[in-house]
Amino acid sequence: MKRCIAGLKSMRLLLYAVLLLVLSTGCTGCTIPGSEESTSGKWDSMAIMTWNIQTLFDGVENGTEYDDYRETAGWTREKYRGRLNVIANAIGGMERKPDIIALQEVESAQVLEDLAFALSAQGYGWTGFSIIPGMALGIGLLSRFPLLEVKSHTVYIDGDIAPRPMLEARIDVPPQTADSETGNETNNAMILFVCHWKSKLGGDDATESTRRASARIIVRRIRELAESEPDIPVIVMGDLNENHDDFYRRSGSIICALLPDDPRAAEDVNMYGIDGSAPESAAVIAQLQKDFIVLSRNSPPEPKHFPSGAIILYSPWSAELRDGSYYYRNAWETIDHFLLSGQLFDETGWEFDTCLVINTPPFANVNGYPVMYNNRTGSGMSDHLPLLLFLKRL
Repeated sequence: MKRCIAGLKSMRLLLYAVLLLVLSTGCTGCTIPGSEESTSGKWDSMAIMTWNIQTLFDGVENGTEYDDYRETAGWTREKYRGRLNVIANAIGGMERKPDIIALQEVESAQVLEDLAFALSAQGYGWTGFSIIPGMALGIGLLSRFPLLEVKSHTVYIDGDIAPRPMLEARIDVPPQTADSETGNETNNAMILFVCHWKSKLGGDDATESTRRASARIIVRRIRELAESEPDIPVIVMGDLNENHDDFYRRSGSIICALLPDDPRAAEDVNMYGIDGSAPESAAVIAQLQKDFIVLSRNSPPEPKHFPSGAIILYSPWSAELRDGSYYYRNAWETIDHFLLSGQLFDETGWEFDTCLVINTPPFANVNGYPVMYNNRTGSGMSDHLPLLLFLKRL
């Protein structure tokens, strides 16, 4: 545990210095693909979980908590520890434990350290955390693999700081196997973005600009990585508070932060000239695609209706995933996401395998619906279901 504790403390200090620093598929009856570390010591599969864990506050009051999680409302350290143990037991009881866990709605870096300790048998030796000072909740990562670099991105909208940052982490997955001919080490790194975008509280259209401001950061960083490290895989994950098909749900009336690879969407953002010609340069495409991500149902994610060079990521929704991860007003929503870059489909290194909604107890009730946590009774788990992504090494 020395490595774990030292890693946790140093990561916490680093983050606070960087920024702010601070189906019907589901998985019911499914076969969980892949395995954990093999007897040879090599990893042939990886499982990544993203989960909005719903207001995971500790029992230390610092003034930023929601009213229901203050001492005057009956929230205590004992209730916090009880909930932490329930969460740890749920994750520890999974058939395939995740190697990386991205969490949204976590109060502090200490909460992540506590959860990693509760899951110490699973070996989550590295954590990363980000929060906007003065805000109640942040985002975090637990990882079995080294976090080589962690950045926190501030989201600005009209000159103001949005209440939620984004966390960018570079991970390294052992072993670093040497190529027999060149002697070069195999590149096992990948870039993860952990997100919790602005909710639609205040109106779907009225809040869209803030989600697009978040998408702007993702688009910019992917373009920068394409220039400096064109072979590195990128995974965007978290609660984006936007359905994969919001463009259709809203009758194409507004440019969303997530757009389908659809001719009408491409026309709406003026990606083609009045003569129907595509932009001739990457600079023009970058100017036109500033603050939205194009989603593809095809693997690899190559643009069909948008011009070549547009940032387009694969979404498992409507392919591997069905129904949703969040149930609101008697309808499923697909606001939790994994979005994958084309490098995870090029048959080199790590490859996309499949993705699941974890819709079985204890994460869901017997009917597959999430059960909201009730801080008064201590019952329930979260109002979101986790998603579990599987990668395989070719």
